[in-house]
Amino acid sequence: MLSIMSTSPNGRTGSVSSRRKFLQVGALGVGGLTLADLLRAEAAQGTSSHKAVINIHLAGGPSHIDTFDLKPDAAREFRGAFNPITTNVPGIDVCEHFPMLAQSADKYSIIRSLTGSISDHSDYPTQTGYARSNLQSSGGRPSVGSVVSKLQGSAGTGAPPFVGYNGSYVGYLGSVFQPYRPKGGELRLNTKVTADRLRSRTELLQGIDNLCRDVDQTGQMTALDAYTQQAFNVVTSGRVADALDLEKEDPRLKERYGNDGKMFLTARRLIEAGVRAVNFNWGSWDTHSNNFGHLKGQLPKLDVAMSALLEDLHCRGMDKDVTVVMWGEFARTPRVNNNKGGRDHWLEVAMCFVAGGGMKMGQVIGKSNRNAERVVDRPVHLQEVFATIYHNLGIDVKNTTITDSAGRPQYLVDHREPIRELL
Repeated sequence: MLSIMSTSPNGRTGSVSSRRKFLQVGALGVGGLTLADLLRAEAAQGTSSHKAVINIHLAGGPSHIDTFDLKPDAAREFRGAFNPITTNVPGIDVCEHFPMLAQSADKYSIIRSLTGSISDHSDYPTQTGYARSNLQSSGGRPSVGSVVSKLQGSAGTGAPPFVGYNGSYVGYLGSVFQPYRPKGGELRLNTKVTADRLRSRTELLQGIDNLCRDVDQTGQMTALDAYTQQAFNVVTSGRVADALDLEKEDPRLKERYGNDGKMFLTARRLIEAGVRAVNFNWGSWDTHSNNFGHLKGQLPKLDVAMSALLEDLHCRGMDKDVTVVMWGEFARTPRVNNNKGGRDHWLEVAMCFVAGGGMKMGQVIGKSNRNAERVVDRPVHLQEVFATIYHNLGIDVKNTTITDSAGRPQYLVDHREPIRELL
C-alpha cells in the first residue's frame, strides 16, 4: 500500500493508504473500480508531480530491427524471425512480442533514425551523450542526473535529486553531484533519536572536520558534506525509504508491472517522492548469438513493465512532467551473423523510445532504409535527445553552461536543438 503523504482540500494531511481504503469501500456500491479508475482517483486527491526524468538503459545494445523498426519486406537474413503488428495508432507497427505496447502507442514516440552512437559497451553514452574521451583531462562529461543535481538541486521533499542504479558519471562536476545509490535495508531514523538530535550530531561532526576541510585540496571533504546532508535528508524524511519499499504499493499494481518490472515501478515511486532523475539498467541485449531465442524471452517482460509504467504515469497525471527515455549504447547489425543466429554491434543507426514530458506522442520520427542499415530520413543525433530532456526539465540548454575543473564554461551538449517533432 502507498504511504505517500499529501494535503487534502480541507488542508489536512492524510495518506494515500487511507484514501484507498475509502475508495475500496465506496467501490462496493458502484460495482468496483478498475486499476485506471483507482489511479485517477488518487491523482485527483492530491498526488502531485514535478519535472523529472527516468533514463532506462538497455545494456548491451538492443536490436532496432527486432523491436521498433521491423523490416518485413527485407530478405530473411535481415528481417529475422519476428513480424510486425499494428498498434492503436494508424501507421505505426512494433514487434509481435509487444502486444501491450501496441495498444498504448499513443502514449510514446519512436525514434528510428538515431545517430551518433558510440562504440562503448556501457551506459556512458546514454547518460552523458558523449564518448569517454571527451574532456577526459577535466574528469569527463557528467551524466544528465548529475547536471540536474548541480543546476536544480533537491526538490525540497528530503529526497536526493538523483538516484542512480547504474554507472555514476559525475565528470568535471566532482563527487558532490554523484547519485544516491540504494543498497537495500534503507536508512531510517531510530525512534529513540529525534531529527533535532541527529542534526546536532551532524553539525558536531562537521565542526570536528573543519581543520581537515580547510587544508583539503581535492574537494573530497566537500563531497563528504554533501553525502552527510543527503543521508540526513533521507533518514529524517523517510520518503525515499518508503518509495523503495514496494510492500507499501498496491498488490494489484505490483502485479501489473510483473516480477521483472520492479525497477520501473520503483522509478515511478522515487519520482513521486521528489527525486528529479532516476536511471537504471534493464535486461541483457548483447545478442551476438541466439538473438531471436533470447529476445523471445525478454521482449514480453519489457512489454509488460513499460506498458504498466506508461499507464501508471498517465493515470496519475505525471506524464506531462516525467520524461521517460529508453535506449542502448548502440544497435545490432541488420544482417544476422553466422554465429548461431546472432546480431553484432551496429553504430550507423539505432532506436530510441521516449514518452511523457508533455511531448507529442503517438508518432515515429525518422526512417531507416529497407534493411535498417542507415538513416534515409530525418537523422536525430544522440545529443538531440539530451537537449530534449533538458528542455523538458526546464533547463535552457541553448544558453546554459557549467564551468569545468579547468575554469572553462561548458555547454551541456553540442547539439542544442531539442527534437522539434516532440515539442
